[in-house]
Amino acid sequence: MWSSAWSSVSAQDRATWNAPQTPFKVFGNTYYVGPHGLSSILISTPHGLVLIDGDLPESAPLIEAHIKALGFRVSDVHWILNSHAHSDHAGGIAQLQHDSGAQVFASAPGAHALELGGADPEDPQFGLAPTYTPVHHVRAVRDGEVVNFGGVEITGHATPGHTPGSMSWTWHSCEGNTCLNVAYADSLTAYTNKTFRYTDDAKHPHRVEDFRKSIATVAALPCDILLTPHPDQSNFWDRVQRRQTGAHPDALIDTAACKAYAADADKNLDAELTKEKAGQP
Repeated sequence: MWSSAWSSVSAQDRATWNAPQTPFKVFGNTYYVGPHGLSSILISTPHGLVLIDGDLPESAPLIEAHIKALGFRVSDVHWILNSHAHSDHAGGIAQLQHDSGAQVFASAPGAHALELGGADPEDPQFGLAPTYTPVHHVRAVRDGEVVNFGGVEITGHATPGHTPGSMSWTWHSCEGNTCLNVAYADSLTAYTNKTFRYTDDAKHPHRVEDFRKSIATVAALPCDILLTPHPDQSNFWDRVQRRQTGAHPDALIDTAACKAYAADADKNLDAELTKEKAGQP
């Protein structure tokens, strides 16, 4: 069941999040195939396709159409990776898995949340975030594990905080003689159901410590191009527009982007902890 709070937000934002977006190449073998407000990233390998995030349940048909528009086949999506198990990033995975036959990958806590359809009691947004069709047979990836997907190595980085199972992903993408580090850094916002408290060690031990470590992890990621689950979290569309004008062909490349993203997250977490200490909701 959705809470009334999430339902009201959803009524305002879902259509905007799921607005159509022409798919395009980000760099090398990396493509944007999500709707305008939610990232879904396609990585082409010599032996199949990797998809990161499935967005909302209603995003699945759009993502599949975008994959086809780029000249790829949905049946060639062999692997689906998830950042975190909220419905706006995982809601479409069950359908995409069904249509492609792909194996799904997530962190161990993320895999558990996917199999619960997002109804994870350990989630700071439990009872607030909508549920969705559960995703089964999820392969858990360890922190720092490098997985070879069809000849392309992708590293999983555990970055818990926004959810217990949040995971960021990094890989190399090459175009001609130029190879860059691409980072898909998971959400780092401290957002809760208003009863969860990060500072409540009795109920949720080490949450603040883990969150700080995740922020430091993202700041240290190999990061020439930053992608995030919500494109506006990293000013993605502004950078894309600057590239499209032709005046700034390398506008997506910013080696300081992950550090800046992490610094903003640090400030957001500080603000949330200050509210908790003051007893504010």
